[in-house]
Amino acid sequence: MNTIGKLFRISIFGESHGTGVGITIDGCPAGLPLCPDDFTADFNRRRSGSKGTTPRQEADVPKIISGLFNDHTTGAPLTIVFENNNTRSRDYASLRETPRPGHADFVALKKYSGYEDYRGGGHFSGRLTLGIVAAGVIAKKLIAPVTVATEILEIGGMKDLEKAIDKAVEKQDSIGGIIECRATGMPVGIGEPFFDSVEAVLSHMIFSIPAIKGLEFGAGFAAAKMWGSEHNDKLISTDGRTATNNAGGINGGISNGNDLVFRVVVKPTSSTHQKQRTMNIKTGEMQDLEIEGRHDTCIALRIPVVIEAATAIVIADLMMQEQRIGRVFGK
Repeated sequence: MNTIGKLFRISIFGESHGTGVGITIDGCPAGLPLCPDDFTADFNRRRSGSKGTTPRQEADVPKIISGLFNDHTTGAPLTIVFENNNTRSRDYASLRETPRPGHADFVALKKYSGYEDYRGGGHFSGRLTLGIVAAGVIAKKLIAPVTVATEILEIGGMKDLEKAIDKAVEKQDSIGGIIECRATGMPVGIGEPFFDSVEAVLSHMIFSIPAIKGLEFGAGFAAAKMWGSEHNDKLISTDGRTATNNAGGINGGISNGNDLVFRVVVKPTSSTHQKQRTMNIKTGEMQDLEIEGRHDTCIALRIPVVIEAATAIVIADLMMQEQRIGRVFGK
């Protein structure tokens, strides 16, 4: 449910407006150098406050409560907690009877019979991706020299990101985007067919990130319009390099040594300043809904680092299964 991975296992916990959120990482090798400053760069990339993002600001100071001693991981479960301090839960009290379109309000209410923490989306909130980014910082250290990087290709259907944000802010509506992720320096041979192929495991992880609605590897959907002779990647080196990379670095579910390349679709943020219609589940009548609170105009601006983290986590787990990462870091 809230845990993923075989050897490098992460368990996520917390709620958006609860005491805090966090992550437990089981299987992290002993001896990995780690300090709070290691998280700063990636946390800043996820941080809100810039144009097009929510004004909610949290300190996001990582409190490592287990698995670390003398600035090195111990091999025991590593638990990192982040406090929630800047919450405005009153913004959500009125939504109890009028579930927000596009959100998990209605399904969470039905699944948990009203016991769920609905404030700010509760356990379904993007706030919990902070733990994924934290685990990703550690995974990136483990998989080196493999590197993972992302690029926003477009938002709101436009390649001019600044213009797209200005248009959305003026319209007082939200927009989505497309993000490309690339892992370079990939070894040949990680991934376990059929059900633990690179695509299968990575897809499981990526679709766990709130707001992700689409995923394609390599040429992706464009492959449907190509000839087989055109789509096939011709080998040009004994180390597995190919002339093209339509397969996205994967054959038969196994990494082939080329860059791992995929793209994701991020939906528009469900909360918008536009007036919407919804059902009042107490009265059974339709009514207008105007959502208050602090929300992102374009959540795609903050998701690239989450995609990187998720990818690094999966690669680390698969590399451990291939015994490319040992129980003790560097040995």
